[in-house]
Amino acid sequence: MREPDILIVGGGLAGLFCALKLAPLPVAVLTAAPIGEGASSVWAQGGVAAAVSEGDSPELHARDTANAGAGIVDNEVALSVAREARARVEDLLRFGAPFDRDAAGRLAPSQEAAHSARRIVRVKGDGAGAAIMQALIAAVRRTPSITVHENFVAEDLIVQNGRIAGAFARDAAGVLRAFPARATVLASGGVGGLYAVTTNPAQASGAALAFAARAGARIADAEFVQFHPTAIDIGRDPAPLATEALRGEGAVLVDRTGRRFMPALHRDAELAPRDIVARGVFAEIAAGRGAFLDATEAVGTNFAEKFPNVAASCLAAGIDPSLQPIPVAPAAHYHMGGLWTDGRGRTSLPGLWAAGEAASTGLHGANRLASNSLLEAVVFGDRVARDIAAALPALPALKSAHAPGQPERRDPEGAAEIRRIMSRHVGVLRDEAGLREALRALCRLRGRALAEGSMDLRNRAEAALLIAASAFLRRESRGGHFRTDYPASDPAQARRSFITLDEALRAAHGVVASEAA
Repeated sequence: MREPDILIVGGGLAGLFCALKLAPLPVAVLTAAPIGEGASSVWAQGGVAAAVSEGDSPELHARDTANAGAGIVDNEVALSVAREARARVEDLLRFGAPFDRDAAGRLAPSQEAAHSARRIVRVKGDGAGAAIMQALIAAVRRTPSITVHENFVAEDLIVQNGRIAGAFARDAAGVLRAFPARATVLASGGVGGLYAVTTNPAQASGAALAFAARAGARIADAEFVQFHPTAIDIGRDPAPLATEALRGEGAVLVDRTGRRFMPALHRDAELAPRDIVARGVFAEIAAGRGAFLDATEAVGTNFAEKFPNVAASCLAAGIDPSLQPIPVAPAAHYHMGGLWTDGRGRTSLPGLWAAGEAASTGLHGANRLASNSLLEAVVFGDRVARDIAAALPALPALKSAHAPGQPERRDPEGAAEIRRIMSRHVGVLRDEAGLREALRALCRLRGRALAEGSMDLRNRAEAALLIAASAFLRRESRGGHFRTDYPASDPAQARRSFITLDEALRAAHGVVASEAA
């Protein structure tokens, strides 16, 4: 195969699906870990949201998406994605995804929070992500037009004549290499690794958010971080997940005395939107009462059969979930924000597309509806592929690029400090004083990164600054963004947010200057 004209950064569902949809066009895929090991998609337990059952419809799915998104979902995007859902599920079936079926051979979707119908197409209860990825990885390995470069961590973009022309990435030995491309797709996941407690792999540290913003990309909805309410609280990093499907099957949240606490907080109790459940769990833990997911009655002795991944995590920690409640805590799980894209996956920078969690398409609004993430990954993976295939003949010819000869410099202490700052001040609950402290500290750490020449720390600090500055500027509570000093939603702020790195730095420097005055 000739040198690929197309570069995809990220080996999760969005990246691999896009690569497969681009075949037979030559594509290079960069993965930060061995393929299938470092992607959040592998760990996804719920499934793909799609209106496949009798009585359900894309219109109902879009309505539920808008309701969960707390007033800022792009309704046209939501409806178009819901309408494409079934076709993308059919694509996944053709690639070999073994979705659950009933005795008659029909897809057997499950229920999840804030969905008005059973529409989560899943695999063996909690194994959708791993099973889908296994099927796609096999398909990628059978496709000669796709070249996978494993253990390459993207650090920056190549910019030529005002357009994106590829990326710089570092291999496992610390050597920086240029990957020039006529079309570049960022599908590198989210920002969970910026938080002390997360369900995301370590590679999900928001680097693409930072280096795309450095190149001038427009960032959307960065303040909206979804905290999964039921990460299994057993001291592991990343924290294993107790899938929302458990609550869909009737599991309840209780304190250490066995008292249910969600019915007093929302009419849908455990099936309320995730931000509400996460704050409920957070409050119980903060009050010293603890929080536990009790599936002993709803699932009971069938637990290991229905939810094998959750069962394995619990049993490894000495907890039998068929007999004991599972200790849980909120964990950074999904970023509704990311690189702004249009309906085709194009970012604000020519030559650059984005898909999956790295993108912000307007689908999720302020609070992602359960299992819409895998759906968005395949819908926009397909859209990006179609748009690039149509645009490629008109794109400028490929030019060579040389990586700067800078050695790898890491600062694990600085990275750990960012995780503490983000969890303490830009987490489930936020306020002005804490956000000011976060902006001051992140500015200091960015300065340290620049002085040390640590691109890893710089990317982490700048990604965190984009989130913290957006949270500082939104003086209300909405979805995954909750300000204790502005606890109500403000109708005047019922709109998406947009920010550039320069704007985030101005906000942060303004805080620093005001404190020094």
